[in-house]
Amino acid sequence: MLQALCVALGEAIRNEPLTDPVTDPVTDQVARLLLALRGGASLKISELMGQLGLAHKATFRGNYLKPALAAGLVEMTDPESPNSPAQRYRLTQSGKRACVQVG
Repeated sequence: MLQALCVALGEAIRNEPLTDPVTDPVTDQVARLLLALRGGASLKISELMGQLGLAHKATFRGNYLKPALAAGLVEMTDPESPNSPAQRYRLTQSGKRACVQVG
């Protein structure tokens, strides 16, 4: 019985949204992206997608990366060359503060 309760509690926690859409400025997807970048490293899109378990680049860009860039939470390491294969992304100071709030 205790084991079943632990399993149910674990599932409830995993299914709980990271953010509240009414009061929080970031979506669950952006929150997940911020948490993936919280170690301080600058990562390529492929590295971020791997950490998040995503395979579809267009979905990643539209739901995760573009909203984070637009909100000023994430920045490009080489903004003059946004399509460069060497492009990496890192948290801004605002992103670091938001990261503390979401997780």
